[in-house]
Amino acid sequence: MDPLSDVLSLLKPQSNVSAGFDAGGEWSIEFPRNIGIKCYAVVSGQCWLAVEGVPEPVHLTAGDCFLLPGGRPFRLASDLEVKPVGAHTIFPPARAGGVVTYNGGGDVFLVGSRFVLSGRHADILLKMMPPIIHIRRDEDKAALRWSVERMMQELSEGQPGGFLVAQHLSHMMLVQALRLHMAEGPNGGVGWLFALADKQMGAAIGAMHEDPAHRWTLQELAERAGMSRSNFALKFKEMVGTSAMEYLTRWRMLLAGERLANSNEHTSVIALSLGYESESAFSTAFKRVMGASPRQYGRDRSAVAA
Repeated sequence: MDPLSDVLSLLKPQSNVSAGFDAGGEWSIEFPRNIGIKCYAVVSGQCWLAVEGVPEPVHLTAGDCFLLPGGRPFRLASDLEVKPVGAHTIFPPARAGGVVTYNGGGDVFLVGSRFVLSGRHADILLKMMPPIIHIRRDEDKAALRWSVERMMQELSEGQPGGFLVAQHLSHMMLVQALRLHMAEGPNGGVGWLFALADKQMGAAIGAMHEDPAHRWTLQELAERAGMSRSNFALKFKEMVGTSAMEYLTRWRMLLAGERLANSNEHTSVIALSLGYESESAFSTAFKRVMGASPRQYGRDRSAVAA
């Protein structure tokens, strides 16, 4: 798999709410802090988005898609001067699909999903993303249009299996929005997601994901990126926020943690498959990155699962 698929598969984004919102007249809704990623698309009409900590509100029009990765409180409104009401007064808790109509509807229609990341280290995705990812270019909207329109249809018609179809469509929207965000280029951001948008850094990260057991050296990774060793090391640290070797170690430990939690493989087998000839060296690295020994980690995860 490619690095984005690798990470999303490891973090296991689960869409536990997919729904539509049809509003009319003047309205303003305040949403509380939440865990995970919210993904919305404006099917018709227009509205405003204001996110806590972001200085300028965003004007949304038909076709716009936006992600809110940080879980910050936010507000959606026809006019930000309108006094907001709490989302809990309008949306039932954990609503399983369907369309919520407010003020008679007819002026703006949105579809959206909330993704909870069940992977233990979801912070590697969330902390390295901006508070708002706004997809607004016409060519990018076109790439999302089919998923959005199909989700609207599934939520509105209430056909058998519609909620499951809406969940799959929401995953498509999430991946497509991340792809489009990456395609816009790094734009000065720091983190692995931004680095994937860079051809040179993306090549090096892709190589590490493709063969995590290989004993990668800085020189080999620099050659994959088509750069000198020193320039590569500097650029990787600047773009990803950590050194290439630290990134490789962290990725190996995340893979190891997944196997410890979900298989009966012995630690020595996992260590060897990830490029460690010494189980003790692997255990030391694992504890440093994951905060627990391999034995403790596997035991704790088994207890949670039980």
